[in-house]
Amino acid sequence: MDIGSAVGRAQGVSETQLLELANYRDSDAFDETERMVLELATHMSGAPVSVPTALRESLRKRFDDAELVELAGSIAWENFRARFNRALGIAADGFCEGAFCALPAKAAALNDEAG
Repeated sequence: MDIGSAVGRAQGVSETQLLELANYRDSDAFDETERMVLELATHMSGAPVSVPTALRESLRKRFDDAELVELAGSIAWENFRARFNRALGIAADGFCEGAFCALPAKAAALNDEAG
């Protein structure tokens, strides 16, 4: 589960961005395009999935069709992977050892409750 943070760091995601991920809407660590992409990921991660028309229109102004397909596909794949791992109880594997590993706010709260 920690591979996402490790891969992100390898692709240029800063430690500050990982720390600020839960507050991306208000954080100065993200630019407008990054906030739009994170907003799409947030909406695609809900159940049921509901992406506002205004967000889709904003994304179409920034990305061409091929880029949007790749972006939505990547988000969908990460959702699949995360839900698969959760369902089978697959835990972190040490990819973030010694570094910050971002957890979704909801997952972090569940981890705190469990103990």
